[in-house]
Amino acid sequence: MSMPSVLLRAEGLVVGVGAAALYIHGDFALWPLFAFLLAPDLSFVAYAAGPRAGAVAYNAVHTYVLPVALAAGCLLTGDPGLPVQIALIWGAHIGIDRFLGYGLKYPTAFKDTHLGRV
Repeated sequence: MSMPSVLLRAEGLVVGVGAAALYIHGDFALWPLFAFLLAPDLSFVAYAAGPRAGAVAYNAVHTYVLPVALAAGCLLTGDPGLPVQIALIWGAHIGIDRFLGYGLKYPTAFKDTHLGRV
């Protein structure tokens, strides 16, 4: 495994654990964390339309852009409720995926990722 791959996986671990820790520290109910942790993987369904459509759908929900924007927007407006919970669960999912080696997908095949071939 290359040094960049090791660093990206370590980054994923820190984000995954950090997001879960912030969720728990926020005193939110634990059942949504466990119930919805794998929800972003529903994007796999788009692979039924082909690898290009699958990669677009998968990447749309497996990048930190949307959960960070959601959390930042809520915190800036003073609303630390449900949207922050969603953002933390979502971020934890992405971090765990990165740690496990599941990166953003290329349109060639599901196994082709920015972290290497799965």
